[in-house]
Parts: sequence; C-alpha cells; structure tokens
Amino acid sequence: MSISPDSHAPESSLARLAPVEAVLFDVDGTLCDSDPLHYFAFREMLLEIGYNNGIPIDEEFFIKNIAGRHSDDTARILFPDWDFEKASKFVDDKEAMFRRIVAEQLKPIDGIHKLCKWVEDQGLKRAAVTNAPRANAELMISMLGLSDFFQVVIIGSECERAKPFPDPYLKALKELNASAEHTFIFEDSASGIKAGVAAGMPVIGLTTRNPEKSLKEAGATFLIKDYEDPKLWKALGELEKDGAILRCQSSVSK
Repeated sequence: MSISPDSHAPESSLARLAPVEAVLFDVDGTLCDSDPLHYFAFREMLLEIGYNNGIPIDEEFFIKNIAGRHSDDTARILFPDWDFEKASKFVDDKEAMFRRIVAEQLKPIDGIHKLCKWVEDQGLKRAAVTNAPRANAELMISMLGLSDFFQVVIIGSECERAKPFPDPYLKALKELNASAEHTFIFEDSASGIKAGVAAGMPVIGLTTRNPEKSLKEAGATFLIKDYEDPKLWKALGELEKDGAILRCQSSVSK
C-alpha cells in the first residue's frame, strides 16, 4: 500500500487502513522531547575531546548527522578515521551520560497520555520501535509511565538492520501478529519515517525538532505538532465514526 504525503485528507489516509488493529510508536522525539538532552550530551562530550577544533557542534549539525540514527551509524559519521570499537565506546559513554541527565529533565510530548488512553480504549495492539539502546528506551518508557502500555519494545540494534531500514517495524508487526495493511505509525525523524514507509505503513510525523520539509520528503502521510493537534483527533474521530477499529483483545507476550 502506497500513500503519498498530503495527497489525501488525513482522515481518509487512516480510513484506508480500516479496520485498524495496531499502532506503533518511535520513542525519542515521539513519546518524549529527548533530543535536547541527546544534543547536550553529545555537545559536551565532543567538546571534551576537542572535536571540530574545539568548536561546539550546533543543532543543525546534530539534526543532520545524529538525530534518529542508530548508534553505529552515528559512530561512523562522527569518527570516520577512528577504530570502530573506539568510536562505539564514545557513543556508548554518551548514552550513559544521557541516562544520568534524563531522570531530571525528560518531558513527554503534549497529549501523549491522552492518545495512549485512546489506543487502550479502542483495544488496539501497540509497540514501541526505536533505534535507541534498550537501556535508554526502557528508562524513558518507564519514566513516562508507559511500561504497562506497550506490549512489545523493539530495538533497532536487535534487528538485522536498524532504521531507516524497515526491519524493526516489520519485527514489531510479527510480534504483535498484526498486518501493515491495518497499522499506522508515529515518528519524528526522517530516518524513522523512511523505515515505516518502507515497511508498508502510513506514518504520522511529529514536528518535535526536525524540519517539516525533511519529514514530508521522507514520506509522512501528514504532520502534527503534538498529540493535542486537532488534525490528529479529526483523523481518529473519523475512524471511530466509521467503525474502523478492530478491537484486539488477545494478549501479546512481552
């Protein structure tokens, strides 16, 4: 199934999935506004080693080279001349720093708990699908109070290929016993949107931090500011009105 961005009204884009049976979520930037914390950690640690002649990286550099990418890809981009093991250790150390600061500063995306209640009330299957290390993902999900909400948590590094390849989303469908024809995704990065589109599902893009242009070019079906966005609730309301919800009461093992 192929849906070109903005070629249909948002409600009709989701209505084509009828009946909907599952919803998939990215984590960083999609459940919570964590990119500023990642940016801070990278900026400080790169400064410590004199990266870029001691000039701090800016947000444009972060968005272009780091945001939404798997840690192995980040290591290769930042340190093309380093031994990969050394580069990977730097990125791992940065993730540890991120986990230290996230406990005090993590902020949920506005409306996320309202949306999660809607998903639960509809009896839909749900999974978190992320390129973040499992320790990061589980910490953020726990801090947001969503550990019991997600039936499955899929980690990019535990798949054959991470995003922007479709493998993590395809694995989520398999573990949920759901089909791409009846599932949609929430994502905030071009990398994640490309992965979802490649897996055959429409992706609702969140304009949390990344440029709208890049999200549209990646194939987002439509864009929302956050989970309070009227555009989203209009689309979900259309699904309810049309009875296009497949209530999935069967359990999914975590």
